[in-house]
Amino acid sequence: MPEWECVERCTQCSSVASKFKTINPMKYLIAFLVLVLAIPTLAHVSNVKRIKLTPEWSEKIEGLAPSNPQAAPQTERLVLIFTLMTGFEHWVTPHTAEVIRILGEKTGAYESVVSDDLSHFEAENIGRFDAIILVNNCSKRPERNLFYDALGDMEKANELEENLIRFVEEGNGLVPVHGAIVMQNNSEPFCEMIGGAFAFHPKQTIVTGKVVDSSHPITSAFEAGEFHHKDEPYLFKGAYYDFDFRPLLEMELPDVDQEVRDQVFLRNGEPIKRYISWIRSHGEGRVFYCGPAHNAQSFEDPELLQFILNGIQYALGDLECDDSPLAQQE
Repeated sequence: MPEWECVERCTQCSSVASKFKTINPMKYLIAFLVLVLAIPTLAHVSNVKRIKLTPEWSEKIEGLAPSNPQAAPQTERLVLIFTLMTGFEHWVTPHTAEVIRILGEKTGAYESVVSDDLSHFEAENIGRFDAIILVNNCSKRPERNLFYDALGDMEKANELEENLIRFVEEGNGLVPVHGAIVMQNNSEPFCEMIGGAFAFHPKQTIVTGKVVDSSHPITSAFEAGEFHHKDEPYLFKGAYYDFDFRPLLEMELPDVDQEVRDQVFLRNGEPIKRYISWIRSHGEGRVFYCGPAHNAQSFEDPELLQFILNGIQYALGDLECDDSPLAQQE
């Protein structure tokens, strides 16, 4: 069971069990029947229906995608859209890869290679790309090392991770999308490069992404200064608390109880801001972390599509914008 599901279920189970201890058998039976009858409704609230990746859906996304990039490419660009998952498998991964491919093809901002082949991270191969886009590359516990999961060889796994980090440091781009932050979650150098490590998330809910700076070239995609969608509200640890990044979207949860809200927005009893997207420089390269989205339906928003394209163009080095860290601004 993925660790975030375990956190969620354990919390729910302990809460329910504590309540049942205080009621008599007849009331327990009534409560059980109410719970059973409510299961379909609860499932509807916490889950979004999976949709198939069809030619019709791709055509729909192509129609919603921007026609032109915000910045003209300085040269021909090639990105790797990497889709390998060894741990939790997000059903949206093929959709996400298709969205990113369409954004580049329609606008001419970049060409794409969609692959789950680790050989692209070999030293002799990785340099052909201008950016690597990691899509929901969740790894297994306890190692939390996707390279090791796939290869069973820690020395080789470390070599490929070092190749990736060097790739960014030398001036290229990295775009981890949603669950990709879990890829090398126990690696301090990897998590410092991204700007944080995955901690856990509560169940799916309506998440509001509020624009931190409406004048920023990347977040200019959101005309109203925010967007709403159903998602997993990711929480981060480790390097996240250094705030060594430029935040783009701040998370709000409009429909959760106080216990969950405290769990999300308090750290050691003190209020803390939760960001779901940011950018940062790393060496000579650039990183754009995009938390949205867990569900393909979220991509049916033209503003989110523009936002993702803007972030990729930043990572490629074509869209110039302020990426000064939050820690230096305060």
